[in-house]
Amino acid sequence: MNANSKNITSSNLPNWQFVTMMLVGVIFWSLAFPCIKICLHDLSFVNLTIMRFFVVNIVFITIILLQSKRFSKLQKQDVIPIFLLGIIGVMTYHLGLNYGEQFISAGAASLIIATIPILILIFSIIFLKEQISFKKIFGISLALCGVIVISIWGTEDASIEIEYIYAALAVILAAIMGAFYTISGKKLLQRYNGLSLTAYAMLFGSLGLIPFINKSLFDEVATMSTTSWIVIIFLGVCSTVIGYVIWYVALKMKTASELSVYLYIIPVFSTVFSYFLFDDKITVLYVLGGILVIVGLFIVNTKNKIETQVTSKFLKRKQKD
Repeated sequence: MNANSKNITSSNLPNWQFVTMMLVGVIFWSLAFPCIKICLHDLSFVNLTIMRFFVVNIVFITIILLQSKRFSKLQKQDVIPIFLLGIIGVMTYHLGLNYGEQFISAGAASLIIATIPILILIFSIIFLKEQISFKKIFGISLALCGVIVISIWGTEDASIEIEYIYAALAVILAAIMGAFYTISGKKLLQRYNGLSLTAYAMLFGSLGLIPFINKSLFDEVATMSTTSWIVIIFLGVCSTVIGYVIWYVALKMKTASELSVYLYIIPVFSTVFSYFLFDDKITVLYVLGGILVIVGLFIVNTKNKIETQVTSKFLKRKQKD
């Protein structure tokens, strides 16, 4: 059995376990949005990014030192691609999102970030040559409609406000980079497991944050509240380390287009968490939006009998090779 066969058979994870794994990752990512708002009271958007990945680096270095056998060997020809992957996934995405959240409303940010699955769909066709069925397109479109409903009418204070156009452009750039991070990672996962690729990308990508370190970082950290420290650790360990590892592990099991629709669950959970953390009032239309997202997710991830038979034959052929 060749290496590619091993990657394919690794997808034989019971569906309920896969969905549970994805929900854990989605919940951690959903909590990141209100957590970022909390930390921005004590830290600038740049220093927030630096501190978040300071925690991430400590965690990954510790894991590498204690569990080195779990990591795929870093190949010389992949150093630059993984470095660029880290710059995209670490510096560009997070700096753009953190900057944008200061000057545009949560609803506007949600709508822009909601374009990531659509971008992944387009990039999957262009770069990965994935076959996209009408069922996938319909499911993703339905989920997108749900996100639009939640972003605009999901809470009483929901609004689409943009204070500075550059802030909106920064979030748009973050969305594009987020989609590219997934597509680029999909190709590299042919040679690395999810834990290894995430760790290498984060460690290399964090190097791009070094030029941004200055006196303001130490001044702000010195006056950080206990709450902000707890939130920063949560952002680093749960929303970044665990969340991103889960994403790449899942990406090795599913196509990028299938996985992308899970991102639409994030606004559903984010709204609920904002309700408890910031007392944002949820409307009846939030429930409608949530239903549309769940139905869209179900459509994309439910295979009909013909698709199942074709996939089964494909796997058997690969195993024989």
